Amino acid sequence: MQQRYVGNSGFRVSSLSLGTMSWAQETDEQDAAEVLHAFVAAGGTVIDTAASYGQGRAEAMLGSMLGDVVARSEVVISTKAGVSSSDSRRSINASRGSMLSALDASLARLGTDYIDIWFAHEWDPNVPLDETLSALELAQRTGRARYVGISNYNGWQTAKAAAVAGFTLVANQSEYSLVQRKAEEELIPAVEDAGLGLMAWAPLGRGVLSGKYRGQIPADSRAAQSRLAAYVEPYLEPGASRVVEAVAMAARGLGRSPLDVSLSWLLSRPGVATAIVGARNAVQLKELLDAQLTVLPAEISRALEDVSAP
Repeated sequence: MQQRYVGNSGFRVSSLSLGTMSWAQETDEQDAAEVLHAFVAAGGTVIDTAASYGQGRAEAMLGSMLGDVVARSEVVISTKAGVSSSDSRRSINASRGSMLSALDASLARLGTDYIDIWFAHEWDPNVPLDETLSALELAQRTGRARYVGISNYNGWQTAKAAAVAGFTLVANQSEYSLVQRKAEEELIPAVEDAGLGLMAWAPLGRGVLSGKYRGQIPADSRAAQSRLAAYVEPYLEPGASRVVEAVAMAARGLGRSPLDVSLSWLLSRPGVATAIVGARNAVQLKELLDAQLTVLPAEISRALEDVSAP
């Protein structure tokens, strides 16, 4: 798997990152271990998680596999702090104290003494930005995080964070795909201007760009589950469906899969360092690893951009 630099930094990531949002929930330990082993064997390095995923259980599951399923030295661990959830309620707290406490808890669950890249999970309007940034700086200065970044910050928030920080932010994690191109309006120009790299989550439009929702909702899909149905629903609307059909047509013409076409387009976009894919089992991961991930013909890219234009 191709290794790529993140922004202007020396931080290297695999072109695909393995997301763990479903771990300890839809994905059990056996499936997670199988997926993790196959991903690393294929040359994947980045495992993306967060303190809030499964209320910490995703981190703990990953931690239990380090040393047994894969060596710690084989993976690049990306995790986030500042968001918590309980009883279906989600809250944001990016204060210095909360962030640093969350970092210590993440390190304990993961069973490691450092995070490769640690993110402020979301912008907190109730906390001064320099306070949030001070937690990132301390984590990096004390060696608990090798690199730091921000997540889900929009364009002006990213520009402000990069300007205010007295240290190097290397990445922004944000949603970006053919059915969600809002990042192009302000975020990607801000990321590139600041020398950051974009780690794109939901690169397959929360699953719809794989083509599996064309005319149906599979029983084992996220859209069929009460916990995640609302997560997928926005991309089952007619506008997104037109994009999915265009992707499917391009895939047929190229002899490639829809997910390959979608990911190949994304990975060729300015500023994008890696696509965070959330394979829930070995079957889904194999489809991803079988993708060519090569640059699309220019006329195909233009056609997809026309039909998916915001």
